[in-house]
Amino acid sequence: MNRTSLFYSVLLLLVIILTMGSVTFAREETEELNLMPVPKQITRGDGLFRLSDSFTIAIQGKKGGARLGKAVTRTLRRLSDRTGIFFSQDFIRPGGNVQDADFIISCNRQGKLILHEDESYQLRITPEKIELSAETDIGILRGLATFNQLLNADEKGYYFPSVEIKDAPRFPWRGLLIDVGRHFMPVEVIKRNLSGMAAVKMNVLHLHLTEDQGFRVECKTFPKLHELGSDGFYYTQEQIKDIISYAADRGIRVMPEFDMPGHATSWFVGYPELSSAPGRKYTIARKWGIKDPTMDPTREETYVFLDKFFAEMTALFPDRYIHIGGDENNGRQWNANPDIQAYMKAHNIPDNHALQRYFNQRILKILQKYNKKMVGWDEIFQPELPKDIVIQSWRGQTALIKAAQKGYQTILSNGYYIDLIQPASYLYLNDPLPKGALLTEKQKKYILGGEATMWGEFVSPETIDSRIWPRTAVIAERLWSPGSIRDVDDMYRRLPVVSLRLEELGLLHEKNYGMMLRRLANSHDITALKTLVDVLEPVKGYKRGSLREYTSYSPLTRVVDAARPDAVVARHFRELVNSYLSGNKGTKDEIVSWLNLWKNNHGKLLIVINRSPILKEVEPLSRDLSDLAGVGLQALKFRNEHKKPSEEWIQENLIKIEKAKEPRGETELMIVSAVEKLVESSK
Repeated sequence: MNRTSLFYSVLLLLVIILTMGSVTFAREETEELNLMPVPKQITRGDGLFRLSDSFTIAIQGKKGGARLGKAVTRTLRRLSDRTGIFFSQDFIRPGGNVQDADFIISCNRQGKLILHEDESYQLRITPEKIELSAETDIGILRGLATFNQLLNADEKGYYFPSVEIKDAPRFPWRGLLIDVGRHFMPVEVIKRNLSGMAAVKMNVLHLHLTEDQGFRVECKTFPKLHELGSDGFYYTQEQIKDIISYAADRGIRVMPEFDMPGHATSWFVGYPELSSAPGRKYTIARKWGIKDPTMDPTREETYVFLDKFFAEMTALFPDRYIHIGGDENNGRQWNANPDIQAYMKAHNIPDNHALQRYFNQRILKILQKYNKKMVGWDEIFQPELPKDIVIQSWRGQTALIKAAQKGYQTILSNGYYIDLIQPASYLYLNDPLPKGALLTEKQKKYILGGEATMWGEFVSPETIDSRIWPRTAVIAERLWSPGSIRDVDDMYRRLPVVSLRLEELGLLHEKNYGMMLRRLANSHDITALKTLVDVLEPVKGYKRGSLREYTSYSPLTRVVDAARPDAVVARHFRELVNSYLSGNKGTKDEIVSWLNLWKNNHGKLLIVINRSPILKEVEPLSRDLSDLAGVGLQALKFRNEHKKPSEEWIQENLIKIEKAKEPRGETELMIVSAVEKLVESSK
């Protein structure tokens, strides 16, 4: 396939992606809209509001405060950047002239950054006027996110469709965990991801600040924590305040996590007396996995230390919730310490689980002293703790529902581990409150929502955005939109558009793809390399760590790091094949075009591979792609000619297909299943 043909094939792919699918929720109301999350209630009207350089916005009254003025100004600047229109307004402040304004915004009060704050809004667009109202300015922020997604264009210019939207979130806790303990993420990474969160109405940033591999926040009370436990990569307290302020301007809470008693090696580098094996020299962990070092819960000095630590951190972080981790303590140091064993015997503590419960209770009292509420992973769930703690479930629905049945507040993360590279469809259908859950109406309210979790073993500042976005947008929809919104095809119809809107905000999930391919190609043309990597995905689940030993300083610049989850081209090809085998012969020509492109790609890519040794590990994948494309073309030919291939041909190629399923370079070729279906169908 020449470059001109390739261009038109890619163009056709984009058109198909942006137009295919169906919506189960009010399809007639949302067919031309690319909203994510889908609003609770939307009604289409007649006509369009045309955008021009005379467009003005006014905030009615002064109840919204400075945050509202900054948000509305950002919206106007974003409109200007997207359209190229030179608007006359500069900075918009509450109390403007609403009489002549095209877009009038009003709210009753400034919202608080607390759980269960009112985030509802009403947006009405007619050909003459736009009105956005809410109880709180935070509700206005959510409405502005919808407003930004409604902008469209035709041959006459830019416009907003006539709509009336009444919207409110399904769950009050819609979060994203970013693990900066394993790999540190600079402030600009956190800020651009906060912008992405705000665009899809997420409202909790969970910062995982301490790990075996690093202690990432300045502590003035115990400075050796960050000085010796971070390799110099940590946030100053001024930077933390800057992040919190940036998040607050977008209606997002920031909850810190200080993991304890396990995952705590970095604490002990500077303060080894905290550990359950004192007297040894600790260094920052470089490898991944569950480590032995654990805090000593039997020494009173541990709690004196942690009391002083939390006195400082609770003053730094204004959110009511503090996450203590509490997970994955293997208990080996406790078992090996005779003083701890003697303490357990003297205090009738039967096992390590009971000892950790004791530790959790002591930490809870410290947090309560500073007017904070405790959050922890499943392991902290115990009947002795009060009902206002929050349990974050990595174990799944059973643990989540069990806790809710006993009156405990919970949030779901199992199924939202975005670092495990599952497709958007998998994440989208994972529901904190699935239909048929055995919960009373009161118990359902204990399920607060969920969090996407971006664990940091295999991400760097240049790759993290591609692991978070755009897939996290579908988690945001699951947590905001009504539970009836479950149409996977329509989700995939909207997702590419949402991805581009996220890129406009400064996220690098699209931009860095080309940059990484150019580096991998060693300054050579990337066309053939991109053709291959477009149909590769990193291995899923926990497989990557089992295929090679990684450390915190291992390179994250290989093909596996450039390859993206839920590869769009591969998914589109699978859909084409499924449609063709279901009787839609109109997809055959495009299937043939893709197969011809892949069949002829290996020779071109070999030239690049021979000049860039880092690509050697994916040479077998390139060869497999070419071979499988040839097999697919043969299978299509058999079908078209109504001929049955020999059993020998079928078995030979099924063996070839099975071998191609094996990962190489920790990546997988994602068109294998589609070619397998073509071969099976030719029997």
